[in-house]
Amino acid sequence: MKTSHPDKVFYPEDGLTKGDVVEYYRAVADVMLPHLRGRPLTLRRFPDGIGKPGWFQKHPGEHFPDSIRVERVPRRDGGTDDYVVCEDAATLEYLANQGTVEFHVWLSTVDAPERPDRLVLDLDPPDGTPVAELRAVARRIRDHYERAGLTAFVQATGGRGFHVLAPLDAKSDTEVVLELSRALADRVAGDAPDRLTTAQRKDKRGDRIFLDANRNGYAQTFVAPYSLRARPGAAAATPLDWRELGKADPAGWGLRKEKQRLARKQDPWRELDEHAGSAEAALKQLS
Repeated sequence: MKTSHPDKVFYPEDGLTKGDVVEYYRAVADVMLPHLRGRPLTLRRFPDGIGKPGWFQKHPGEHFPDSIRVERVPRRDGGTDDYVVCEDAATLEYLANQGTVEFHVWLSTVDAPERPDRLVLDLDPPDGTPVAELRAVARRIRDHYERAGLTAFVQATGGRGFHVLAPLDAKSDTEVVLELSRALADRVAGDAPDRLTTAQRKDKRGDRIFLDANRNGYAQTFVAPYSLRARPGAAAATPLDWRELGKADPAGWGLRKEKQRLARKQDPWRELDEHAGSAEAALKQLS
């Protein structure tokens, strides 16, 4: 596919163009696609670059070609919505060429939207939080996952914090997974209530790190592994080995650095589903 307007500036502060963004997604397609396949997508599009207004797009545009997979997914109110599902490199390239900078995925698949196979806690820090503290909190979350019988994986979000994810066996419904994620967040916050909080309202958080379990609700999303972020620096969401966390920064892998990383390193999340755990068993373990 030929990139349209490849010289259009997409990251003004970094001198990166639309061509750079499309080429990035071509380069990472092999490692990124396993994390997209089968999942409803929310696209964050910036057709004129991140210096101009963009928007979140949940549903496919009328002009999308027939080659793009579109699936109808139930809504909680009894209706349905259509979502794009990215199955192949051609679709990923097409979406990038449409100005998609960020890709966000459901924690369940279109085949079983009510049975998540991912659980995610998101660290949302206030300004000025030392990265060493964020790393320590991510490890603390890992320890609580493991006590509940889950296997923890960590991702630098490309933004301000880290995600700690556990793969699930997709046998429990969304409400069970949401209850589990909130119970885990409460346990972690209880270890250090002066520094950690699960308070939904920002005015209740003070200067504490917010442990966000809300991404585990129905139709919620998290940023897909290897997605770029629409922020200066063009950092990518980057799955990590736990041993890498000690030197990791949430926005430590810019577009070029990410491509270099993947040229010498396999995806740390490539065997994610081999470690799928039971949400119901984990919830019983916590009770």
